[in-house]
Amino acid sequence: MSDNKRNNIYLIGGSKGGVGKSMVSMAIVDMLAEMGQKILLVESDTANPDTWKAHKEQHDAILIDLDNGDGWVELVNVCNDKPEHAVVINTAARNNKGVSQYGVTLQSTLEELQRRLVTLWVVNRQRDSLELLRDYLEAITEGDTHVIRNGYFGSTEKFELFNNSKIRQVIEERGGKSLTLPDLADRVSDDLYSKRLSISAALRELPIGNRAELMRWRAETRKALGAVLA
Repeated sequence: MSDNKRNNIYLIGGSKGGVGKSMVSMAIVDMLAEMGQKILLVESDTANPDTWKAHKEQHDAILIDLDNGDGWVELVNVCNDKPEHAVVINTAARNNKGVSQYGVTLQSTLEELQRRLVTLWVVNRQRDSLELLRDYLEAITEGDTHVIRNGYFGSTEKFELFNNSKIRQVIEERGGKSLTLPDLADRVSDDLYSKRLSISAALRELPIGNRAELMRWRAETRKALGAVLA
């Protein structure tokens, strides 16, 4: 298995809507771009493809429905067709059943693709985030899995259910990390979503105060998540 980081597949999961998967996907795309890597963004929220719309002019980007077997076959094929691209998969809220049923299609091809699967699982402070993560770990046993606590829902200490859970112990025993995504001011995150801006585009187009807040968040995010790209 190649350990060339540009071959990695980054799957941003969480299965629930509103936990912050799109924000993590945008951060990972931004960080990889700064590292000079070619990027393929796979957007599986085909009903509301805001992340795809924000990046399709800057990077290779494609919509794939991962609720069915055909979508996973297409995903494997595009990963094979673009071997020099890091692949970032922004999963939809409903995709947990698709992953459990068809995720083995991707998992079984990783060695031939010469890629490593890196999962970034985004959680809020509720119990079902952990239950969905447990289901994911049972279905996908290859690669690295890290948990991202979304700071929008509170400080690291407030994620008591995850912090004190058996599943955190399992993740870290497997070499995964427990990380926290910094909170971003609502007016700036609202701009990113409503105007469908990538982080780099927002840093050119937003008012100066908004840009200053985004720069702060970007720097803190790179410190917090950089370990999963290092």
